[in-house]
Order: sequence, then C-alpha cells, then structure tokens
Amino acid sequence: MLVKSQVKYIQSLGHKKHRDEDGVFIAEGPKLINELLNATQLQPVNLFATREWLEANRSGIFEKEVVEVSILELQRISFLTTANQVMGIFHKPIFPEIEIKGKITLVLDNIQDPGNLGTIVRIADWFGVQHIVCSQDCADVFNPKVVQATMGSICRVQVLYTGLQDFLSAHGDIPVYATSLDGTHITDMSPMEEAILVFGNESKGIGAELMHMIRNKITIPGRGEAESLNAAVAAGIILSHLVR
Repeated sequence: MLVKSQVKYIQSLGHKKHRDEDGVFIAEGPKLINELLNATQLQPVNLFATREWLEANRSGIFEKEVVEVSILELQRISFLTTANQVMGIFHKPIFPEIEIKGKITLVLDNIQDPGNLGTIVRIADWFGVQHIVCSQDCADVFNPKVVQATMGSICRVQVLYTGLQDFLSAHGDIPVYATSLDGTHITDMSPMEEAILVFGNESKGIGAELMHMIRNKITIPGRGEAESLNAAVAAGIILSHLVR
C-alpha cells in the first residue's frame, strides 16, 4: 500500500531536477522492468507492483524492495496513459569514462522529442553502438517517456551531455559525418568501423555553427515527396548501411 509521501516523491521524479538530485529514474511495465532487473549495472531502489506481477515474478525479488499496490494505486503514480502491473525506481547506470576511438558514435543536436531519443538509444543498442553524445538542449535520457522508448537499452548505451563543438574539436582525428539533404548517398558509401555520425533537430536539422565544423555530409536517397525523415528512422537506416 502506498503512503502519501511515496506518491509525492514518485510524482516529483517526473522532473529532471529531482531525478538528478537522487541519481534515479523511473521505469514501467513488465517487459522493461524485467530487462532492467537483469542488468548487472542497475540496482532497483523500489518496485511498486500489483499482485499479478508479484505472483509471476516472485523468484529473485527481494521483498524489502517491493511494495504491493492495487492497479488503482499504480495508476495514481504511473507516467503511462494506462498503468501496467509494475513501476520501478532505479539508480542511474554508472558507465566507465567514454572512449570512442575505433567505434561508431552518435552525436545528437537538439533532439527534443522523448520518443525519438529513446528510439535512437534502442537503435544504437541494436547495431552495437555504445555511446551517444547529446547537446545540452536534447531531451533528458532519463525522462520517463525516453526510458520507456528505450525498452531496456538505457542500461547498455552510454548517453553523455556536453557542448558538441568542443566534443568534435577534442576528437578531430575521427571522421565526422553530418546528415544533410545535399550529402553523399549512403548507398554509395562503404561500411565503416570508426566514425562520428551527427543527427539534428526534428524540424531544424543540425545547428549552423556545428554544421560549419563538418566537411562530410551524407543523405538517405528517397523517391517520394516527403520533406524529411524522422530522426530515429534516419538513424536506423544510416546505421544499417554504415555499421560493419
């Protein structure tokens, strides 16, 4: 059973400030929770679960970490439209210092949509990309909507927030490619093992100052009349062509 202070605290974690203060994030739903519970670098702070979920997952769950709640109580604290059996508060994953030499790294400039960011994290995980570097104005990767869209990949892909111009300057020995409508067709390019791939805002693209730093431009050839592609879709298509 939930107490008033627990409800207030969980609701506060919808705000980045409070997540950062305690170093935690929220995740919801049986599939995502089970994925995170199996991640060795993640530890749950608390789980709030219905009897249905508890009966199916009793093995391996420490009783002191679990609060049994009714579906109505779960709905009260859920960030989903419809609550789904279980919610967890987890400590944020701790990754080693980022090392991108010899790897494919994604750089995201001002990606605002939480669903887009979460899907890009999941796509990166699928293609074995371990690092994503975001501008400071990107959506927070620990936003509940982003976490939900990652479907567990948040525990395997390291997301760093920093100034992108400084980041590119510090890694000038690694080839950088920017997505652009006037770039080289990815179908004309060979797979690569080391590169920085830069993706821009959903509507505005890559900022002008950042784009000026990048000589190599790439694009996805299209046949229809759509103005552009969703950032996550573009990331998936490009990675499918360029990752060995």
